[in-house]
Amino acid sequence: MKSKEQILKNTIKRCREKHIIIPTYKQMRNPDLIPEKIRAKLKDIGLWDLNSLNMFRITWKNEPVNHGGGFGKVNYIEIPPELSGVKARIIMLIGKFFPTGSHKVGATFGPLVEKLITGKFDPTTQKALWPSTGNYCRGGAYDSYLLGCDSIAVLPEEMSRERFDWLYHVGAEVIATPGCESNVKEIYDKVKELKAERGDEIVNLNQFEEIGNSLWHYAVTGPAMEEVFLAEKNPKQRFTSLFLTQGSAGTLGCADYLREKFPLMKVCAGEAEQCPTLLYNGYGGHRIEGIGDKHVPWIHNLKNMDLVAGIDDEPNLKIMRLFNEQKGKDYLIRELNLDENFVNNLDLLGISSIANLMGSIKLAKYYEMDENDIIFTVATDSMEMYQSRLQEERDLRGEFQKGQAAVIYEGSLLGLKIDNMIEMTYYQKKRMHNLKYFTWVEQQGKSVEELNAQWYDDDYWKRQFAKVDEWDREILEFNERTGLLKEYL
Repeated sequence: MKSKEQILKNTIKRCREKHIIIPTYKQMRNPDLIPEKIRAKLKDIGLWDLNSLNMFRITWKNEPVNHGGGFGKVNYIEIPPELSGVKARIIMLIGKFFPTGSHKVGATFGPLVEKLITGKFDPTTQKALWPSTGNYCRGGAYDSYLLGCDSIAVLPEEMSRERFDWLYHVGAEVIATPGCESNVKEIYDKVKELKAERGDEIVNLNQFEEIGNSLWHYAVTGPAMEEVFLAEKNPKQRFTSLFLTQGSAGTLGCADYLREKFPLMKVCAGEAEQCPTLLYNGYGGHRIEGIGDKHVPWIHNLKNMDLVAGIDDEPNLKIMRLFNEQKGKDYLIRELNLDENFVNNLDLLGISSIANLMGSIKLAKYYEMDENDIIFTVATDSMEMYQSRLQEERDLRGEFQKGQAAVIYEGSLLGLKIDNMIEMTYYQKKRMHNLKYFTWVEQQGKSVEELNAQWYDDDYWKRQFAKVDEWDREILEFNERTGLLKEYL
């Protein structure tokens, strides 16, 4: 058994060989803190390039260009009321302008880096195992490559072809498991099988239990939303609510940060109606890639939720076509008088991003919000990863016709209702929290004591998120030991 110090020496040696410098959470939150010489080097590097300096682009503030961009303000769009049908302002942070086209490179940064800098992962002998339903294993494979680690991606076989193609491109070992988006148990079963076969050769970085996933959003996404709000609001407007679908619950980690700043805000977690785990202790398959996985993630702080909303996958895919078919875009420009540039940028919203928009509209209607209310959500990824899904819909339903645009706009957007929503009482939150027992205690070896601490210990989640300052100190110490940062100072 190698000591922690020996593993750290191996990791430091690997980082020196591959010229790897690790950014801090403070730098990802505020790229102005990145050394000027690193920012200058990034001007010659593409956003998706397999270059270790791209770890400094794990931020919401990348210049929205494919190559050589610098940093600026947070990337976001606002949904006009003519499209949403509600008076409330809906602001969406945009994930496309991260490396890989999704903010999941941040969610995977935390779990892997924490283990590298603390001597819990040896990149010279171990592989990072990324069980996922899509973007998480893409982000994990990318971060692994940049950090000099080999990776294994485990994801359902029915996920989009683009995901698999990209994983092969970065050299990950790819394992497809039976089923669709919501077939997470099959992923866990494969992980157990791999651990039994390979033992310590692999380190499981499960997005549903790694606090580094939600901690990144606490440290980076929450402050990004706060920054946009302070820049956008007028004196009468308020940070009214946050809507995010529950996938791994990682992005919902930003709610713990925002609750500290805006204690009266409402937080709504969304899931597919076809897989209503939080709503009805239910199960099922659905087509909204990136959400709803038939269990409650270990890292989901249910006490910080206020509502749950179900999102129907059928109108979700119809809206996808409205936003991306030329006749749909023509309708939005000509009939709704929407700005042409805005409409042409609706491909910034992937399938789960459209679900976040739908949930935000439902939330605005539920509380009868007006123009003084601001709702925040995110576009996790763009349509870049779903062109095959768009083609499948064409093959299944035929070419998109002009008349369909009005029907979808009126029915699937303006027609959204407040059905399948729960405004949670204390005991409804506890009922949802208790569902963790069956996955995590019975199947995954977590303790009942920690499960109870998540609910009854008021400081449990504060302690988890307070780790960000400790991890930043350890990143700085690690970079000091590699000695690579000196040339950029």
